[in-house]
Amino acid sequence: MKKKWLLPLVLVLMVALSACGANSKNEQENPSAQGGSEPTTETQSGTVTYQSETGPVEVPAHPQRIVALTNAPNVLSLDGTLVGVDEWTNQNPLFTDKLNGVTVVSENDLEKIIEQQPDLIIAGTEMKNIDKLKEIAPTVVFTWGKRDYLAQQLEIGKLLGKEKEAQAWMDDFSKRAAELGKQVKEKYGENTTVSVIETDSKSFYVFGNNWARGTEALYQAMGLNMPEKVKADALGPGYYTLSPEVLADYAGDFVVLSRSAAGDNSFMKSETWSNIPAVKNNHVIEIDSEASSYSDPTTLEYLLNIFKEGFLGK
Repeated sequence: MKKKWLLPLVLVLMVALSACGANSKNEQENPSAQGGSEPTTETQSGTVTYQSETGPVEVPAHPQRIVALTNAPNVLSLDGTLVGVDEWTNQNPLFTDKLNGVTVVSENDLEKIIEQQPDLIIAGTEMKNIDKLKEIAPTVVFTWGKRDYLAQQLEIGKLLGKEKEAQAWMDDFSKRAAELGKQVKEKYGENTTVSVIETDSKSFYVFGNNWARGTEALYQAMGLNMPEKVKADALGPGYYTLSPEVLADYAGDFVVLSRSAAGDNSFMKSETWSNIPAVKNNHVIEIDSEASSYSDPTTLEYLLNIFKEGFLGK
């Protein structure tokens, strides 16, 4: 869109927002309308009232032009139509094909967001310019980590008018992941432990049960165990930074190693690494860091297949 059209567009949007401002205020003053667990209610105008963390928001019943500054993978997993996406999702190899032609934006790119003519914006509560985003299009914000990976997908389903599809995936994935976890324990023992370790060629990190890299699948859905040392240091904060010298102290019977294929992986030839029991036993499952940084259905399905091969060889 040419710049000369931006001011008129903003003025129109501001007038529209002023018109609905009174209704929005009345809804917010009604305690029964608060909370994300309430169902959405559809209107004759093709909109629904989504019960967000910050109160009710009137959004399209079936949004067609979504700018996702956060939770873009969850939107893509439900075949939502994106016209704007954050740079991190854009760099993820799992979404390359689906994001062909989609504009990369941030919360600071207000003019670029306006040019996409969104009918819905999804943002994080920590982001700047939330009020300005609301002037462009209906804006729903989510707090990172407030919900677990399943509940977050369900909320995106509610927002996009695809709650049934989201619930169906949740039920199916949970069942299949639990069965895989059962098979792993049957093969290696009920007390088998797994560590998820990542390296960026300079530092090492070990993760708890909700920090992506497959942790939700391994620990929550599959029900596998983490070593006591990992539980003590990483479970609470989500991750813990390690030095190479103590890697063995945090390694479980299996190690899921998250690394970049393009990075310096010379540590894998070191004596420290080679002497870790899981490495000696060929119990290392490698995953691509760039493709494993989210906990949406597409990412989790991708990782579950890797885990099935890594643990069971099939």
